[in-house]
Amino acid sequence: MTTLQLNAELYRNLALIAEDESMYDKVVKYVRRLAKQMKEDPTCMSKEEYFAMLDRAEQGPSHAMLPDEDLTTFLRRRGYEI
Repeated sequence: MTTLQLNAELYRNLALIAEDESMYDKVVKYVRRLAKQMKEDPTCMSKEEYFAMLDRAEQGPSHAMLPDEDLTTFLRRRGYEI
C-alpha cells in the first residue's frame, strides 16, 4: 500500500471509531505510545541527520576486501574472532 492509501484507510477507520469516546481514547493513547517509541528509537533519523552521518563516516578509516577474499577471512584479518 502507498502512504496515500494507508492515510485514507486510517482516516476511514478513525471516523468509525470517533463515534465511541472510549475507543477513540484507546486509539489516542496507542498513537501517543507509538510516537514516544519513535522518539526513543536511535535508528529513527531525519534525512539531514542520515546524510550528516554518511559524511562523518566518509572521513573515517576505510577497509577493503582483497580479491577472492570471503567475509569470514576479511573479518579475521581485521581482528574479529569468528
